[in-house]
Amino acid sequence: MTDRRPLTRFSVAPLSTMTRHLAAVASGRAEPDRVLTGARLLSTYSERVLLEREVWIAGGRIAAVMPAGTYRGAAERVDLGGGLLAPGLVDPHLHIESSMVTACAYAEAALLNGTTTIVCDSHEIGNVLDVDGITWMLEDARQAPLNIYLTVPSTVPATSPALETAGGDLTAQKISGLFDTWPEAIGLGEKMDFVAVCEGDPRAHAIIAASLERGRPVSGHIYGRGFVAAYAASGVTDTHEAIDRDIADDLLEAGVWIYLRGGPPTTPWHSLPKAIGTVLDYGASAKRVCVCTDDRDAQDLLAFGLDWVVREAVRLGIPKAQAWAMGSLHPATRYGLDGEIGGLGGGRRADLVLLDDDLVPQATWYGGECVVKDRAITPLLDAALSAPYRYPAPAYATVHLPDPLPALTPALPTGPVRVNAIRTTLPGIELTHEVFDLAPGADWPATLADNDLTFVTVIERHGRAGNVAHGLLRAFGLRRGAVASSVGHDSHNIIVAGLDPVDMHVALDAIRGIQGGVCVVEDGRVVALVPLPVAGLLSDKRVTAVAEEVRILKEAWIRAGCTIPYMGFNLIPLSVIPEIRITDKGLVLVPGMRIVPLFEPA
Repeated sequence: MTDRRPLTRFSVAPLSTMTRHLAAVASGRAEPDRVLTGARLLSTYSERVLLEREVWIAGGRIAAVMPAGTYRGAAERVDLGGGLLAPGLVDPHLHIESSMVTACAYAEAALLNGTTTIVCDSHEIGNVLDVDGITWMLEDARQAPLNIYLTVPSTVPATSPALETAGGDLTAQKISGLFDTWPEAIGLGEKMDFVAVCEGDPRAHAIIAASLERGRPVSGHIYGRGFVAAYAASGVTDTHEAIDRDIADDLLEAGVWIYLRGGPPTTPWHSLPKAIGTVLDYGASAKRVCVCTDDRDAQDLLAFGLDWVVREAVRLGIPKAQAWAMGSLHPATRYGLDGEIGGLGGGRRADLVLLDDDLVPQATWYGGECVVKDRAITPLLDAALSAPYRYPAPAYATVHLPDPLPALTPALPTGPVRVNAIRTTLPGIELTHEVFDLAPGADWPATLADNDLTFVTVIERHGRAGNVAHGLLRAFGLRRGAVASSVGHDSHNIIVAGLDPVDMHVALDAIRGIQGGVCVVEDGRVVALVPLPVAGLLSDKRVTAVAEEVRILKEAWIRAGCTIPYMGFNLIPLSVIPEIRITDKGLVLVPGMRIVPLFEPA
């Protein structure tokens, strides 16, 4: 695969142009650029630790791995003092947009955590800006000091236009064009409309065909063991949604790679402990098992990187070398990149990580250059991060709300009604459809308090229909004020929840004013705000700055009493996950994919 990114200090020539030189270095006929010596080697090929080794680097690639002390020349030597040297981690499934930062900014956190390659699905910006958004993110990725590959977004919009309004519409023809234009496009992104796939929807299968015809793998997203057989038969060969050991086992036996998703335990992204049971309890081989992060905000990206997921696998019982292979060689192999990354073999990129005995990264080399030393970025990396890609002006103008706004709360029923409510429970991925009878009280505040309810409203923001849909959350826990976000998955309309329309309007005005973000309002005042001006999804600041904004947001979110984290809140409009959702078109029952009213006759 040809690397078409702009030439930078970190550029590495294709292996096809370097084989003669690398062979000369490995056989002692030419000098390496540098030698990393005095290390123990974590071999992902044999899943063991090799003592006293040194690595010869030439042209950003590994020329040879030798016994320590073999090299006698004058090249630069870096003594690793007996540390554990491993290949850089390869994250097989994530969404850069969830981190709230650009690809260039994402690189800083990834490299600090020993991740040197990521495979991203940019369906979030695709839902807002169609092909243009994906193209801009790819340009951003090419400038970033990180190996970034793309699985082309497959499900934009996530459901029928009858169920929600999106800013993008990626047809099979558009997806084919992305495959044919961008060599970084190495697979098809998660096919989220698994019900449509299993039921033979022509559009869904035309998109799958566009990938299979080009020899690209198809990634999946599935809930329910009953869908596994038809999903696998449709050409899907990986998924990160194995939420327990039983469905993980079903998927492996159906020929589907599984990505065990680890994340902060308080978020919806921590299915690793249950799903890993297919290996630990049922004895399945780990050869087609990887680990991934999926979604991380900026703060969690720094604290809970893929290295943390690997350590979690070790804590649960996976041997260290095998766990690291699940985070490096296995995903590289899944995408056919194991000749380039994932191990410390000759000819591979010199993307390396120095670890302590607890597998905590201490230093990172990217393309043979030291970019992290003593757990801090080097001046070389800082210079690269200080000159990021700048998104075009249209990416900064994507929040188009109806003017004037319709009411943000429903009218109080004048008679007894039956309510279709959304019950929220931790961790916040699946939502429960709760039906109950409501005898109207004197006013909304009393009705909400007596029934543990919170208003929730979704507003279309792509300048299309101007839809506003009302719902009620049960057990959301909000004690006062309002919360709002422009990251309402997956069409990324604005979602706002509150106890009174005044605070809800304050939150909505704050997001409109900065063209996207997440905020908390108390007593008519914005107390926490993360501005996301790029497509209403991304900040253009460095990751450390955004992480601090997110920290303040989370503290305010907890003070407000919300029972699910804000990233779970962002999923409330995601109309492909059971059991009930709310989009700009109304309340959607899943998997039946039908709209129901908020109030029905009692």
